[in-house]
Order: sequence, then C-alpha cells, then structure tokens
Amino acid sequence: MPDGRKIDGERSGKIGQIRLRRDAFRKESGQEWLIGEDLNMISYLYGELEETGETLLILDVNGIGFEKNTTAAACELLGAQPGKVKLHTYMQVREDGISLFGFPTRDELAVFKLVIGVSGIGPKGALALLSALSADELRFAVASGDAKAICRAPGIGTRTAQRIILELKDKLSLPDFFSEGEPLTGGGVPTEAGGATAKNEAIQALVALGYSNADAVLAVKKAGDTTGLDTEGILKLALKQMALF
Repeated sequence: MPDGRKIDGERSGKIGQIRLRRDAFRKESGQEWLIGEDLNMISYLYGELEETGETLLILDVNGIGFEKNTTAAACELLGAQPGKVKLHTYMQVREDGISLFGFPTRDELAVFKLVIGVSGIGPKGALALLSALSADELRFAVASGDAKAICRAPGIGTRTAQRIILELKDKLSLPDFFSEGEPLTGGGVPTEAGGATAKNEAIQALVALGYSNADAVLAVKKAGDTTGLDTEGILKLALKQMALF
C-alpha cells in the first residue's frame, strides 16, 4: 500500500515546481503586475439584484451571479428597491482570489479608492469607514480635522483617523455645500460673504453644544434656504436636522 505521506510530499513538490514556473513566466512576460494589483477592467455592472447581506450583495448579470462587497448603507438602500441596479465597480486581484466592490454612485467609488490609498487602510477598512460615514460626511470630517467622527467606524482608532485626515486633506475636495460666494475656509466653516456669517455662528453654536464640526456643517447645509434668517433661526433649523441624523 503506497505511503500517503510520500504521495503528499511528491504532490507538494510538483505544485511548488508549477508555481515556480508560473512566477518565472510572469516575470519574463512582464505579468508580475497581475498579482496584488487592482485592475480597472470592469467599470460597472448592471443587472438584477438577487441577494443582499450586511455588506455583501449578489448581482445577476445575464445569468451570471457576481458577488460584490459594498457598504451597509448601499445594501440597505438597494435591498429596499429590488430590481435592476447599476453598480460602479472596483476589482482587486490577489493571489488567493479576485474581489469585486460595488457602489451606487461614481462619487462613492472615487472616495473608496482614495481611502484605500491611505497607508494601512485596506478595502475592508474602507468599507467599514464608508458604512459609518457617507462620502460627504467623510469629506466634512477630513476638512474639519474631526478625528472623532472618523473613529465611528469599527477598527478605526485615533491614530488611524489622524492619518486619514493627514493623507486625504489635499485629495478630498468639498462640494459646494454653501451658495456660490461662500467658500469654505480651513476647518470647514464659511467665510463672511453674504449670509455666511450667520451660518458660521450657527455652526459654532452647534459645536459648543457638543456636536462635531462635520455634523454641524452638514446640519446647517441641510437646513435648506436660510435667506433672511439670523443665527438663531438657522440654528433652530439645523437642530431639527440633527434630530434626523
């Protein structure tokens, strides 16, 4: 009866030789980049949503089920709207497999790519961060240096949050949350221009009440049309928005 250990040893040796030949071929043909790199071969996938989990979904594209990692918010949103969906895609190729990450908007995908570019942050950490904060909330947190808001994400500590702020502060651009002519200064607070002073004071009042800079700026933005309102009026509207967070 053959020795099972000997057979296993021979098999392991053959597998090792095959891997060496494979690696040599990749090196000679310039294909070393295939392993451990990210290939943008798939821009998006459009198909029927078959299943959703906490941060995972399956998309049926012409009879082929694609498993995609995504944020908790995306799963919740898409799960409530069954049917065909379009997911902007990021594909990661590793030696042990290929992973797909999908996002409902290009903006979320772009922010995800920036986050995984931060040293020490991988795709799972980026998904956790974007599940705890929306893309815009992350922009606010980075612009205002709000490490506390970033620490909401599981697995993200103070040092990691500070590193995210440091490495993304020049890469994450804030959209025009306030009207034209009211640019945001360092710290995420608008300068005095038009009705910006009252908004500035409302933001400062919210921060004094214990809210983070990021939440304060977002609440004032979501307050809607504040034309003609003083600081107190804007503050009341912003507090109503805070109750919805």
